Amino acid sequence: MATRNRTEVTEFVLLGLSSRPEMQPVIFGVVLTMYLTAVLGNTLLVLVACSDPRLQTPMYFLLSQLSLIDISLTTITVPQMLVHTLSVNRTISYNRCMVQLFSFMAVGSMEGHLLAAMAYDRYVAICDPLRYSAIVSRNLCLRITLTSWAVVSLNSLLYSMLVTRLSFCGNQLTHFFCDITPLLKLSCTRPMVNEMLIFTEGVAVVVSPFFFIFGSYVRIGMAIAHTHSVAALSKALSTCGSHILVVLLLYGSVIHMYLKPTSTYDLDQDRQVAIFYTVVTPMLNPLIYSLRNQEVKGALRRLFRKLCISGTFQADSQANIERHIS
Repeated sequence: MATRNRTEVTEFVLLGLSSRPEMQPVIFGVVLTMYLTAVLGNTLLVLVACSDPRLQTPMYFLLSQLSLIDISLTTITVPQMLVHTLSVNRTISYNRCMVQLFSFMAVGSMEGHLLAAMAYDRYVAICDPLRYSAIVSRNLCLRITLTSWAVVSLNSLLYSMLVTRLSFCGNQLTHFFCDITPLLKLSCTRPMVNEMLIFTEGVAVVVSPFFFIFGSYVRIGMAIAHTHSVAALSKALSTCGSHILVVLLLYGSVIHMYLKPTSTYDLDQDRQVAIFYTVVTPMLNPLIYSLRNQEVKGALRRLFRKLCISGTFQADSQANIERHIS
């Protein structure tokens, strides 16, 4: 492969989702709507999981952590994209780009680890229900969460440090944020070390939670098959259906985006897929869990009822105060 002209890069130009000027207001409106929906939906899930006494269980602790991850994942990328969409200046400094790369990779990898922890929770609840409270505790979930954060942070730091060692031929990224695929594509020489890392250590850290989830559901399926009970199958599908759908949404896009050689990257297609897992999936996750989960729907109704009662009480108190003053 011939070496292209190298330049010292101090900033990158993010080309965004589209180069067509007439599309920018449309993109801005659609993405802003999805972003606000994602943030609002996930914030509501965090509120009900933390405030409702009936949801003080390990499963809903993990669900609240997943919602915080979704808020962080979309906030790392989308606000900057929205500003650039309606701006002539679409540059990002080299240092900010590396920070964004590290943050995005750490938070994105953490989502898979949380889904694996949720799969383990479901496995114990279905296959060993009598010992569930003894095996799965809030303290265990907290330890799993902190350990996962340590692992994904070290993994993302390693990736980011290797990217900083690359020489770039140009500074225009066909993307709306600093992701590893367009940065590797911009490298003057084929980044063999980075690719080897993706297919070895990257698979271990990012994709291994998927195999753990798959194994958990295989065990769940075998346990249900042994019972020969339609009721048990229906209950398991009701319990695990939302989680399975979220897993498929996440790993379908991750495997398509990252587990392939640099030479096969299609940056135009990849940035369209990226909008799916940075905005669409975080927006859908709270809808999936709330629409399919009677406990969450009940908690949301109780939260709204509490807010309405509180608002009515405050309004009556204010009216009484005004009457006394007058």
